[in-house]
Formats: sequence, C-alpha cells, structure tokens
Amino acid sequence: MLSALSSRRRFSDLTEQEVLALAISSEEDDARIYRGYAEHLRAAYPASAAVFDDMAAEEDGHRQQLIDLHQSRFGAVIPLIRREHVAGFYARKPVWLATNLSLETIRGEARAMERQASEFYTRAAQRTADAGTRKLLGDLAAAEAGHETIAGTLEAQHLGGDEKNTEDADARRQFILTWVQPGLAGLMDGSVSTLAPIFATAFATQNTWTTFLVGAAASVGAGISMGFTEAAHDDGVLSGRGSPLKRGLASGVMTAIGGLGHALPYLIPEFWTATTIAMIVVFVELWAIAWIQNRFMETPFLRAALQVVLGGALVFAAGVLIGGG
Repeated sequence: MLSALSSRRRFSDLTEQEVLALAISSEEDDARIYRGYAEHLRAAYPASAAVFDDMAAEEDGHRQQLIDLHQSRFGAVIPLIRREHVAGFYARKPVWLATNLSLETIRGEARAMERQASEFYTRAAQRTADAGTRKLLGDLAAAEAGHETIAGTLEAQHLGGDEKNTEDADARRQFILTWVQPGLAGLMDGSVSTLAPIFATAFATQNTWTTFLVGAAASVGAGISMGFTEAAHDDGVLSGRGSPLKRGLASGVMTAIGGLGHALPYLIPEFWTATTIAMIVVFVELWAIAWIQNRFMETPFLRAALQVVLGGALVFAAGVLIGGG
C-alpha cells in the first residue's frame, strides 16, 4: 500500500529488463560519485584521488557491459528507472554534497557503497523463483563484490605505504587543527575559568539554585564568547586550520560543557551533596583534559595532568577563599 501511495515500484515486481536498467543507472550514479570524490581530494590527497578516478573507470566499464547485455537481450531502448523509483532499494546517502568531507569518511563511504550493492543483489537473488532473474541478480552481486576487491587492489596500487601514511597523517593533523585544538581550548577554559565564580558563589551563599544560575550564566556566556573569538580571529586560509565555523562551534560547545559540568550538580537542593558531586565532576574534567592532551597533542600524561590539575586547584582554591571570606 505504501509503495502504491508513493508511486514507487516494488523490487519484486520489476521485470528482468527493468532490473538490468536499474543496474545500469546505478553504475552510472556510482561512477559520478567516485569522480566527485576524486575531484574533492585531488588538491590535498592526489594519490587517493587517483584511486577514485580508477574506481569510476571500473564502474564505467561495468555499466558498458550491462548496456551490451541489455542490447543483446532486450534491444537498444533502456527503460528509465533509478534507485528512487524502487521501494526498498538501497539508497546512497548524499555525503558527497558536503564541502568538508574527511579522507577517512570518503574511504568508508566508498567501501559501504560496494558492500550495499553486493548485499542487496545477493538477497534479491535469493528471494526470486525465476531462474533467469535469479541468474541476473547473482551476476550483479558477484560484479559488485568484485568492485570491493578492485577497490582494495587500486588502493594498494596508488597508495603505497609512504603515500597512505602521509595522507593519513595529513588528515589526522587537519582533524586536530579544526576540531581537537579549539575544542580542547574551550574545554580547558570552561572547566577552569568557571571554577572561581561557581564555587565562590556556592560558599558565599550556600544556595544551590543561585549557584546553578551563576554557573549556567558563566558557562553559556563563556561558550558564546569563546566560539565567536575562535571563529573571528582566524579564517583558516593562511593557517590551514580549517573552517572558522567548525572551529568556533567546537570551541564554544566545549567551553559551555566544561562549565556546565560542575554547575549542573547544584540543581540538587542539598548544598554539601551538590558541592561534593561538583568537586568529583571537576576532577573528572581535569583528568579528561590531561588525557586529550596526551592522546592528540602528544603531551606526556604526567606533565599534562600536573599542569591542568595544578591550575584547576589554584582557581578552585581562589573561588573557595573568596566565597568563604
């Protein structure tokens, strides 16, 4: 019923000619997607771009084989039928429309494309009772599985150890510059700078709701400030740090999270319970910062922990002394 209402054909209702036409259009679409990936990667990752150029050429070759088969069995006129015309047929996520896809995301999408096509044709072949259709679907499943093997061969051909390592290192470096560094700076600012106002308010008033309001205001305000500062001070063109919007978002969100982490416990009405939980959260936040510095910035863990914990302890002590006095 849903298929009829949406004017889409069920795959089980397609004729062999229509299945073949669907395969032809799918191969054509995949070739265009691969060429789009190649163009996207060409400037920064030329070796990976060459892989996708060759994968597009492979898709063109399979499409031509399918066209030749259609001409021999059904004639020169190929019915117009595409993925979106068939209910339940696998769909391609329009990730290629994004302007800042990472190298690993593109590689993963390419592997998923070949796997989806192979699995779908295999399942479809198992469901049909018609010998001719079953053979056709089985041939298509084998062809798509072969595409995945070919993709691995092409990657090995164009991406030797040095090239792949270099491109992976460049991609990781870009990820760190665009997301990790701004996010880490925001988390440090939000976690440490809000300690003094939150705990000063807590010990001065011993009112959990007032403390929460001050903490929420400080955290959100700091997040907005850090986000705009990060986005405005560097457009990323000369520094290579990537999109200012992404960097501002990472910095602003992590700043707010860092402050809200130890502000939210003050939603608990009992003062010392809320304060104890807030202190535990602060401890977790500071060690998380030290772990991120060690994991992504290659800072020795003990040194990172000493710097972060010492700085946080000083700010915390200042807040407690000011509030308690």
